[in-house]
Amino acid sequence: MAHDVSVIGLYILDVLGRPVERIPEGGNVEFIDEIRLTVAGTAGGTVVDLAKLGLNCLAVGAVGDDEKADFMLATMERFGIDVSGMQRLAGVPSSATILNVRPNGERPALHMRGASDHFDVPPSDYDTVLAPPIVHLGGTGLLRRLDGEPSRILLEEAKRRGATVTFDLIAANAETIVNVKPLLPYIDYFMPSVEEAGAMSGRSTVEDSAKYFLDAGVKCCVFTLGGDGAYYAHADGTRFQLPAYEIDVVDTTGCGDAFDAGFITALHHRMDPETAVRFAQAAAGLVATGLGSDAGIRSFEHTLDCMKMWKVKGR
Repeated sequence: MAHDVSVIGLYILDVLGRPVERIPEGGNVEFIDEIRLTVAGTAGGTVVDLAKLGLNCLAVGAVGDDEKADFMLATMERFGIDVSGMQRLAGVPSSATILNVRPNGERPALHMRGASDHFDVPPSDYDTVLAPPIVHLGGTGLLRRLDGEPSRILLEEAKRRGATVTFDLIAANAETIVNVKPLLPYIDYFMPSVEEAGAMSGRSTVEDSAKYFLDAGVKCCVFTLGGDGAYYAHADGTRFQLPAYEIDVVDTTGCGDAFDAGFITALHHRMDPETAVRFAQAAAGLVATGLGSDAGIRSFEHTLDCMKMWKVKGR
């Protein structure tokens, strides 16, 4: 069966614990309620959520030749994800993060870059990697070998072949725009957080940030605003902001990745823009209710039900 989406980029093993109020001094021990291992990253977290939402996914990234890779590949296969596009690299560790999740949901992180820095997509793989109707590139900023001109060539080829291109990054700052700006004409849906968009554009408002990226060639900006919801700005002039859902936040790890997955799923189902953003918000909200980047998401139908039933802030 043909893939619905190709998810290219950053694949990480997350080791999460909660609630962490403090790191014990010396060799002392503190007890916490929950520890999880998850496939994460701006590609890894997204592809798992997409699979849980019912899409047939091709995972395209890199892991090392270690026990972390064994877990990540086995987990993705268990969700029905095609991992034939995953490179297993000898001599380097899989990318991984330790997250100490605070009682308020904040998550200070310790990250080891690893295999994702050595990942690239050779032109010989384009026929497979760029065959699906939707191509998602996630993780620019932590893809040392793929960042920059290789990503521009990849996305230009994706568009030449008729794909819809969605894009997200990680830990963006003012310098990140150097790698991102050449990609913008080949991006249909640009989905950073508003903080990342502001840092890269140098603009102070969500409207001005969106205008910056639209003027640079992006077809549509879909910015996450945290507890303030999401903002949509299309080159055709469509603009709207939707408030967030009222939920009890446990952990915000992977909420942006889940938003991406929800929005891509909405594109697959040809939802109208407002419904697409609402569905993406529901997916992100579900992830925020548990520990880890795939927490809460069960299925397309369950997410759709939550989208319809949950209360929206201020209403």
